[in-house]
Amino acid sequence: MSRVQLAINVENIDEAVAFYSKLFGAEPAKRRDGYANFAVANPPLKLVLLENAGQGGTLNHLGVEVESTDVVDAEQTRLAEVGLASVDERGTTCCYAKQDKFWVDGAPNGERWEIYTVLADSETFFSETGDGPDCCASTSDANAPVAAATGCC
Repeated sequence: MSRVQLAINVENIDEAVAFYSKLFGAEPAKRRDGYANFAVANPPLKLVLLENAGQGGTLNHLGVEVESTDVVDAEQTRLAEVGLASVDERGTTCCYAKQDKFWVDGAPNGERWEIYTVLADSETFFSETGDGPDCCASTSDANAPVAAATGCC
């Protein structure tokens, strides 16, 4: 099942988790310091909350979570055929998950879209080797670069 992902910046992760738990009638599927994600069944939504002081209430990025790397590949090919460029990221670690994904370039208003699949859970927000992207880092994670504008998850 594919689902749309909405990643938003929040001022206080605990308050945001309490609010969205009530709103969607669900608890987070994953919770870490300064980070939470919800796998909402109805409507099909991956909601990602990123604690970023001074950025609360703003969009971090958008995405579509898909079932497999094969679907990631098919979507990247389809979008290339209609003239949309992409930035490939395979085997990257971001938002406490190892992922295969790509970013769509050229959105008219600069919004960031990713098409991704989760390969495995991770204990770290991003790659400890430094080979991963500057993800949608939380300012509460002292080891992560603050990159609210670029995002991942």
